[in-house]
Amino acid sequence: MDLGIADCVALVTGAARGIGRAEAFALAREGANVVVNDVDREAACECAAELADAGFEVAVAIGDVSDPDNAKRVVDEAAASFGRLDILVNNAGSGGEHLGHLVEDTSADSWQALLDSHLTSTFLCSKAALAHLGTDGFGRIINTSSMNFTGGGRPGVANYSAAKAGILGFTRTFAKEVGRRGITVNAIAPGYVETALIAGFTEDQRCVVTSQNPTGRFCQADEVGAVVAFLCARQSGYINGSLICIDGGKRDYHWS
Repeated sequence: MDLGIADCVALVTGAARGIGRAEAFALAREGANVVVNDVDREAACECAAELADAGFEVAVAIGDVSDPDNAKRVVDEAAASFGRLDILVNNAGSGGEHLGHLVEDTSADSWQALLDSHLTSTFLCSKAALAHLGTDGFGRIINTSSMNFTGGGRPGVANYSAAKAGILGFTRTFAKEVGRRGITVNAIAPGYVETALIAGFTEDQRCVVTSQNPTGRFCQADEVGAVVAFLCARQSGYINGSLICIDGGKRDYHWS
């Protein structure tokens, strides 16, 4: 199926590895010119080099898109790289030391850090992209929510779940604001995806996930990339303000 996005320009934030990398490759395979964004310059350049070696058109825009000035610069650089911007995939986000704390043990800094890296970055890049998207009646924005929100949350990730819930609220409202311009805004909610983060799971944790999921396995990053590419297709223009769950049918996990 030809998705009709050949020669479109796509910016993927947080694209150096994992899900973002898979999204970048999925769009490139459909003929899009991809701009790889990440805060990690070395990793972003490695990803871009792999795309180029595979014969794809690629550029790099380095920066922390949770910062207003950086977000605008990254979006503008992406548009300048190929003379336009048609697709924005908001994938950037962090976790690390800010995750795994109950609300009573979560600092205000950790709360804000997760909201900024996931939700604020989505807002900033989307706002900046409006200067470029839809000039010819076509534009696509894909935002990254999470099963940790759709499943009702789990202890220790209140800040992350709040950010991902906010992304869905933002997506549905923003979709109604820009739909008449030919710009659609949708969100995805991946479950547990086989990435470097999951590689750190213990065998018991892996067993919990696979035993409780109807598919009996983890999601693969390429499967997320394929959904994103579909949502970017010209044929997907009537999908707007939607949330696509990519979790194997399992909305929540019980860890005890």
